[in-house]
Amino acid sequence: MAPTSTYLKLVRWIALAVALSMSCYHLYVGFFGTPDAFTLRATHVGFALVLCFLTLPAREADAGRGPRIWDWALIALSLAAAAYPVLVKDYIYARFIYIDELRTADIVLGVALTLLVIEAARRALGLVLPITVVLFLGYALFLTNTAPLLLLEQLYLTTEGIFGIPVAVSATYVVLFILFGAFVERSGAGKLFMDFAISLTGHTAGGPAKVACVTSGLFGSVSGSAVANVMTTGAFTIPLMKRLGYRPAFAGAVEAVASTGGQIMPPIMGAAAFVMAEFMGVSYLTVAAYALIPAFLYYVAVFSAVHFEARRLGMRGLPREELPRLSEVLRERGHLFLPLVIIVAVLFVGYSAPFAALCGIVSVIPTALLRKTTRSAVNLRMIVEGLEAGAVGSIMVALACAAAGIVIGVITLTGAGLSFSGFVISAANEMLLPALLLTMVAGIILGMGMPTTPAYIIQVSLLVPALVRLGVPVESAHMFVFYFAILSAITPPVAIAVYAANGISGAQLWPSSVAAVKLGLTGYIIPFMFVFGPSLLMIGPWTTIAATTLTAMVGVIFLAAGLGGWLLTEASRLQRVLLVAAAFVLIKPGLWTDAVGIGLGAVALALQLRARRLESRTAPAAEKASEPAAEPARNPVRPAE
Repeated sequence: MAPTSTYLKLVRWIALAVALSMSCYHLYVGFFGTPDAFTLRATHVGFALVLCFLTLPAREADAGRGPRIWDWALIALSLAAAAYPVLVKDYIYARFIYIDELRTADIVLGVALTLLVIEAARRALGLVLPITVVLFLGYALFLTNTAPLLLLEQLYLTTEGIFGIPVAVSATYVVLFILFGAFVERSGAGKLFMDFAISLTGHTAGGPAKVACVTSGLFGSVSGSAVANVMTTGAFTIPLMKRLGYRPAFAGAVEAVASTGGQIMPPIMGAAAFVMAEFMGVSYLTVAAYALIPAFLYYVAVFSAVHFEARRLGMRGLPREELPRLSEVLRERGHLFLPLVIIVAVLFVGYSAPFAALCGIVSVIPTALLRKTTRSAVNLRMIVEGLEAGAVGSIMVALACAAAGIVIGVITLTGAGLSFSGFVISAANEMLLPALLLTMVAGIILGMGMPTTPAYIIQVSLLVPALVRLGVPVESAHMFVFYFAILSAITPPVAIAVYAANGISGAQLWPSSVAAVKLGLTGYIIPFMFVFGPSLLMIGPWTTIAATTLTAMVGVIFLAAGLGGWLLTEASRLQRVLLVAAAFVLIKPGLWTDAVGIGLGAVALALQLRARRLESRTAPAAEKASEPAAEPARNPVRPAE
């Protein structure tokens, strides 16, 4: 029986009320201080579960039909399971963990919440993360001596399971920054980012592809989501690239790679960055500082690859008369950069990331009201839509963190992390490079089927300890696994950002994936760079940081040129080999490796200069030969008698 329009409208109003309540609750907590751990985290998970079962169907066939009877039952059970720890928090804090017996309500509601989180994660995130959770639960129950009730207690009645650090970060940091991104997007900043990028790079060779790089970096620094970046900026940049002559596969790959980089682009980055700050016990500003130079190198590499491809294909930019002027863009909408500036300034002063997010949220509306061009965006509907979008955007992160919390609870209780670390070290024969390669593969595989945040969290528990035991600095180890959890978005066969881009470009998955890996290959190299040279994470003297950054930048440009087959002119096979070899030698910072890398690159550059001089000499002759023979002069000059 088809649902009536009245029923669907009622469901829509209920979902809106829940979303607004969730956003307002977290804004209230942000302004007036966080309550105790169980109250905040259980409420956050409860909101996410209710919104999930209200808005996401159990099957694709039920889409558009509204919640079914069993969905309402799951909603009621979610409310009970999330409310129980809040109502009996005094009992939870007073009991002796792993000693006192569990009540019947503890067991029933604990099992219920665990199953609810798994089902909600399936609806919101697909099958891979729930299957991973089930495998870890099966490992604990059937392959170790862990008692079922002990495991249930770990997951439900402690802050080392479902209500662990990942959910705490989601409830205090991430939801506020998602709200900030929702308000910024609705204030007109998306048009600012696009026009700003077009005015800067639209006229250059391959202009629209460079616009994608700049716009996706700017927008990604706010949204922190690769797919959201693709769907927002790609709807404009991909058709422009195709119009200019880029292959659909390449156009989609450029947008996918550029959008994926938004998760490592300060000041906001992705949700996993906030989890990293909590795990490492440092401020979020410190994590943003770690990410700054690698993000810069990533976009230099993508920008260079796009430029060399455009030059190789002989492409030009868009006509200047079709492009907005930078001065006009800044005059009309430049003030919309202020909320981002305010967030960075508040972080630099020393305040916490949640407070910085609140300041950013509060500043969006007054900033939009400053100019007539953006004033019309501010109204009650914009505020309601921003609050709703912030809550809905938080569902995936909250559920991913809750599901990852189950995995962490199992790893902590069973000691699986130490066992796995020992396995990695043994498999790598206690050598760093094989261990890094194993970690890279594991990170990409984990990230293929789940969002960045849970992929990073699981790697922190399983892989980071092994890298640290092999001598990798803690900061480099965390950033290493963080990067590969992100890069899985462009790695085939499950390249979710490429899938999203193909929906706009119309290209096939495999050609787009190959192009994306080729464009983003430098992103796979950068983590090895900062493992061998932590100065790229701004660790060490400024002179070392500057020198390492400079040589790394030269290296990524060489790599892009070698893979693209163009530097100053078309590169021969020998020149491409020299450029790629120079790039790989420059991976490891050091006087001798830098000297060898620069030397190899200099040889390739000299050969390029020689080839270009030969081209410049032969081009006029070729043009002259192709011209039609000149007609004899009508009044020839007579020779003197």
